Amino acid sequence: MIRKLLNGDIDRVADIWLKTNLKAHYFISNQYWKSNYELVKEMMSQYEVYVFEADKMIQGFVGLNDKYIEGIFVSDEMQSCGIGKLLLDYVKDKKVSLRLNVYQKNARAISFYQREGFIIQCE
Repeated sequence: MIRKLLNGDIDRVADIWLKTNLKAHYFISNQYWKSNYELVKEMMSQYEVYVFEADKMIQGFVGLNDKYIEGIFVSDEMQSCGIGKLLLDYVKDKKVSLRLNVYQKNARAISFYQREGFIIQCE
């Protein structure tokens, strides 16, 4: 089930954010992500965030800032199960257009977004 973020969800969502970034962005210092953890928790309530919940456990989320996708994050154990696509399809239905940035070294994310119809406009 996909629903809007609730205040009680923030710790779980922030933990998914941190673990996913540490794994996907091995080319950036772990300290960078860890030092931004508390700031990200604070910012969660300022953005449009939707969570994917299964069996009363949040397994992923997408964050939006108007038409900009701040990120799609899925718990490590649930990656490649279609949750990211479900979240992306959900926000595609809510917005006329969407845009995002992806690190060049994050080949998995680039592949995912290209498969879902996004086009690289600049590098």
